[in-house]
Amino acid sequence: MKKWHLVIDLEKCIGCFNCYVACKDEYVDNEWPEYSLPQKRHEQKWIYPEHRERGQHPLIDATYLPKTCMHCEDAPCVKASGGAISKREDGIVLIDPVKAKGNIDLVQACPYGMISWNEEYEVPQKCTLCAHLLDDGWKKPRCVQACPLGALRVECMEDYDFAKVIENEKLEVLHPEFQTKPQVFYKKLYRYTKCFISGSVACQTESIEKCAEGCKVILLKDKEKIAEQITDNYGDFKFYGLNENSGKYTLEFYLKGYAKLVKEVNLGSSLNIGVINY
Repeated sequence: MKKWHLVIDLEKCIGCFNCYVACKDEYVDNEWPEYSLPQKRHEQKWIYPEHRERGQHPLIDATYLPKTCMHCEDAPCVKASGGAISKREDGIVLIDPVKAKGNIDLVQACPYGMISWNEEYEVPQKCTLCAHLLDDGWKKPRCVQACPLGALRVECMEDYDFAKVIENEKLEVLHPEFQTKPQVFYKKLYRYTKCFISGSVACQTESIEKCAEGCKVILLKDKEKIAEQITDNYGDFKFYGLNENSGKYTLEFYLKGYAKLVKEVNLGSSLNIGVINY
């Protein structure tokens, strides 16, 4: 059977919070019988872009990671609910607002921290993927509809077809160590979970310092080449996808008409090594 999957592209998300506002617009003061009681106006965040800055001035990354219910295939909340939470055949996980009433312990059942407590109605709540709209024929939930840059999208397809999407787009899940088989997938997750080494290259031409466009930069770890880049028109380069606290790296710089330069760095967190001058 076809299942719903949410795909989030971190390179496209700019933290506009349209997804968060659209969710509030759909659920605050609105009850959707059999799906959800009204969401709290404040505090509850059924989808929320978390913010992380990496690097040092002027080469800094600001990445947003929208977090929501993962609609896990092997959902711990379903196991802990005694029937108050169920996973539909189409992959959507729903909390029954009647059966779950008064069960505050279910808030702790989500390892991602995406179930919250509504004191007014005394129920645990979370994202429903706008199941009430999808069941009514909508093609996408409100958060996806509201995203201006297409950072969020949904795919409704068979598992074997979606497996090809995962492979082709190099999609990843958040916290795979939880082993819950999430159905929310991230594209370019390394922009949030990994580190980078960046810098700029400049050269002197007739006593004028210029950005060294076209300089080949090779990144080595334990004398083995792991990546290569060409500096852009600002002389900048950036190597993504490196592990935090991964130790020593060597950078080799090759600019036509100049001698090879070598620089060693020690990577703790994301690092801007500054300007390399020829």
